[in-house]
Amino acid sequence: MDQAAPPRGKRVEFGRRRVAPRVYIIDRKPYIRTFLAETFEELGFIPEGCADATELAFRLSAVAPELVLIVISGGETCAEDVLDVLAAAMFQGRVILLGARTLPALAEMQRLGEQLGFVMLPALTTPFQTRDLITRLSGLFPARTRRSMPVDLVDALANDWLELHYQPKIDPRSLMLSGAQAVIQLRHPTWGLVSPAHFIARDGDPHFAALSEFVLAKAMADWRYFVGEDMPVEVAVTLPAAVFGDDGFVDRVRRFLPDHPAFGRLIVELDSAELIDDLAHAGSIARQLGRHNVGIALRNVGGERSLLAEFGGFPFVEIKVGQPFVRGSADNRLRRAACTTILDFTRRFAARAVAADLDTRADFLAMRDAGFDLVQGPLFGRPMNVRKFARTFRTRSFVPP
Repeated sequence: MDQAAPPRGKRVEFGRRRVAPRVYIIDRKPYIRTFLAETFEELGFIPEGCADATELAFRLSAVAPELVLIVISGGETCAEDVLDVLAAAMFQGRVILLGARTLPALAEMQRLGEQLGFVMLPALTTPFQTRDLITRLSGLFPARTRRSMPVDLVDALANDWLELHYQPKIDPRSLMLSGAQAVIQLRHPTWGLVSPAHFIARDGDPHFAALSEFVLAKAMADWRYFVGEDMPVEVAVTLPAAVFGDDGFVDRVRRFLPDHPAFGRLIVELDSAELIDDLAHAGSIARQLGRHNVGIALRNVGGERSLLAEFGGFPFVEIKVGQPFVRGSADNRLRRAACTTILDFTRRFAARAVAADLDTRADFLAMRDAGFDLVQGPLFGRPMNVRKFARTFRTRSFVPP
């Protein structure tokens, strides 16, 4: 039996379960679209930019968003044409305008949108704070509990859904940027950014090697971008310790290293607990990589210190102390004592000590006073894409709140 055609003008989408809301951002200036897209992305939306009404019409023919944001600027504006396109497409979502309060076109386009029957959110006037946007978007935010389904790593690699975001590593005394910590992210076309917990492979997964090569290739490509922006920052990546056992791992890493006079070294982070079973082999690989300016950092160091100390000529360049010891350390004498013990351990081997996962000023001050070489965590910035990272940290130091 033939299927009945959908009603004229009514959009029907099959095989989709919308988990994250989509927003189309309309403005002629690419840098404005980029800034707004990053803002919406951090709120859990899937943003797409459109330069004008013609591009919007093309995108609407494929997927209808939940929200359309129209930027109203001085001079000629395409807002009226955009509203006409939305009307022709029988758009059922919401519309929000963004512009200077003094622009007459802002109020006029708000009235026109209401006359056309759109759900017009209160206009957002510039300059605006993220909380102003959040207030207007009440009810549109994604239900985070529904974004917990696993994603197949093979699909992610094949469809180019993976990317790297970067978190700053800060010198606690000068408050200047010292490094960029790469964090792998998955951008699903329907679900938006997905937590790594839902796509990182388990131990023994045969795709560990492919995932590691993606991380190395992308990190070094992003390093070249940083150099082009006049900030040749040291990049750190996290790899599963399982790849250390692969034949030819050192040669594969070498293939991705840039032949550039500004390249200092690459930091590869490994979980210390994963190395304990074969410390001799891990130490051998660490020394081989060190000959090519690749330093191995150990994270989550705890009770393994006594075993690590048995190395002759400690081959690791950095020890990272995380949440169990760092958070709450300002008010917890035992945690501060544990951090001091680990600091003594790193100094014994001339390694660098990093306090991670910092999210309060009090804990930052405690770790700075304890003597950590570097600090990082939400207090200094959450992971951001390579372009936003460069814009944010190119010319300024960080002052914690």
